Amino acid sequence: MSIEEFKEYVKGRCPLDTEEIHRFMDEMSDRARRVTFRLNTAYHTPDEVRGLLSELFGYEVPESLRLFPPFYTDFGGNITVGEDVFINACCHFQDHGGVFIGNGCQIGHNVVFATLNHGLPPETRRHTFPAPIVLGKNVWIGSNATVLQGVTIGDNAVVGAGAVVTKDVAANTVVGGVPAKFIKYI
Repeated sequence: MSIEEFKEYVKGRCPLDTEEIHRFMDEMSDRARRVTFRLNTAYHTPDEVRGLLSELFGYEVPESLRLFPPFYTDFGGNITVGEDVFINACCHFQDHGGVFIGNGCQIGHNVVFATLNHGLPPETRRHTFPAPIVLGKNVWIGSNATVLQGVTIGDNAVVGAGAVVTKDVAANTVVGGVPAKFIKYI
């Protein structure tokens, strides 16, 4: 299976339940660990960080991308970032289903993006079901927030620190415990 075939498959939100898919996911996980271990275990200049992220994501990331390691992902090949994106330290991207980050987004410390979920009945619990996470332009995700599979967050929205986002967030809105002093800027 190729990364292109996998990405096309997960667009259909079909269960990840075959031996071929599991083998491919294991290979991608091994690859992601090799790159993130290098990223996270030594100092790197911003250019070196972007070089490692380009290797991990499978394309040349924008020169305007800023990311503070450590950074964690268990797949790495289904993350797309726009221009002028900032990702703070200790973020976890479970990107099998796709993580799409628009231009100008800011992502705080310890943010988790989880694009997979398990079936609830015992007979499907071993299977995972992918769905993408999509951030519009200029989205701010506060520290320790978790965004779950299938969520789209509209342009200019703010997700407060510690929030758990399970449903789409409309553009120009605030969810979670964002201090009032920030609301006037939206």
